[in-house]
Amino acid sequence: MNASRAEFLVALRWFALSGAIAGAVGALVFMRRAGRHSPAILLAMFAIWVTSPYLGLIWGCTVSKRWSVPARAMLYGLALIVALASLVAYGTDVWRPPTAKAASVFLVVPFVSWLLIGISALISVRLSRGKASDPRGT
Repeated sequence: MNASRAEFLVALRWFALSGAIAGAVGALVFMRRAGRHSPAILLAMFAIWVTSPYLGLIWGCTVSKRWSVPARAMLYGLALIVALASLVAYGTDVWRPPTAKAASVFLVVPFVSWLLIGISALISVRLSRGKASDPRGT
């Protein structure tokens, strides 16, 4: 791997970790605002569910140093996309007038995030196996 690609991956990893941490904090803030009149136990359960994709992405970013370059790039890009898209969804929901289905976005967004993480993981494994099975090493 050349130096510029390595530097790019290091920077992308830093942005991915920062974005995932900021996304988790922002999601908790939005969730707390949306559920300000909810029971504490319900908020605690939502907090675990809402932060779980971010924690998974943070874990992936910390253990990915030995992964293939395409797999790492996909993970880091996904972390940024999930953080940005989910904060937009949560923010849009929180700033709207209250409705009976206000909690639905806090159920659906983590599910969709985990779905994207799973699909990306399968694609990364497929790409990594394709690279490893290539006898030319390209």
